[in-house]
Amino acid sequence: MHNPLTANRVNKPTERLPEWVRRSVLNTEENREVRSILKEQGLNTICESGRCPNKGECWAAGTATFMLMGEVCTRTCRFCAVNKGLPGPLDPSEPQRIVNACLDMKLKHVVLTSVNRDDLPEQGANHFAATITALKNSIPNITVEVLTPDFQGRTDCLEIVLAAKPAVFNHNLETVPRLYKQVRPGSKYDRSLKVLANAKRLDSSIPTKSGIMLGLGEQKKEVEEVLHDLRAHNCDILTLGQYLRPSLDQLSVDRYVTPEEFENWANYAQQLGFSRAHSGPLVRSSYHAAEFAETAS
Repeated sequence: MHNPLTANRVNKPTERLPEWVRRSVLNTEENREVRSILKEQGLNTICESGRCPNKGECWAAGTATFMLMGEVCTRTCRFCAVNKGLPGPLDPSEPQRIVNACLDMKLKHVVLTSVNRDDLPEQGANHFAATITALKNSIPNITVEVLTPDFQGRTDCLEIVLAAKPAVFNHNLETVPRLYKQVRPGSKYDRSLKVLANAKRLDSSIPTKSGIMLGLGEQKKEVEEVLHDLRAHNCDILTLGQYLRPSLDQLSVDRYVTPEEFENWANYAQQLGFSRAHSGPLVRSSYHAAEFAETAS
């Protein structure tokens, strides 16, 4: 039986991008200033490591999504451009360097994500908490959103992060269950759902958020079932975006979803009861996250 996510698909010829997923390179003074601040503080961002198509727009607006705990991930997700392998030790100065960067960038809403750190006893949860705490102690009225790994489903790791009181807790499902083994080896759909459910159970005051990519070979019915599962696990906020192949080393795109279809998904999600649903070709987890946090709280 043919599998659309076999190695043959990785070698699928590069196709011309539809107009609705093309982005212009923004080389503004604000863009250059953000790049300089990040370089000075020696920080990683998912904007660069993940080759996000919105990097130019976000940097021009003076925002970035910080990626904690290095540039090497312990998992081998086939949609992601972040380096895979054995990470180095944690840098205890990183939380303060992120504080310094946020002060320089005059940020009021910060998004923190990370590589998977399955090599650490507590999966890096303490480092998340230390960074949240450092930001809240140093910058009055700042709000901090986290986009975490699944912590191998460990509730004790979730407790550590949630005790630091992030403004939004995000954990992405990324795709439909049928495609997990090909797209997210090392991760489990049911485990990710439990992460979101447990986060809401541990602190119902913190909005939960999740997102999936479209264009990896999923079927309409499968997407509907994922959205129903998220609501059944009390997820508040949804993001849906187009999967874009970061490089030739990642899975190729199965199809490009039209803006009209994304709009239909947003309407469907709102009917299911999500407090916010941001759906569009270039939507990513942290895209316009500050606006999302304001309306969700």
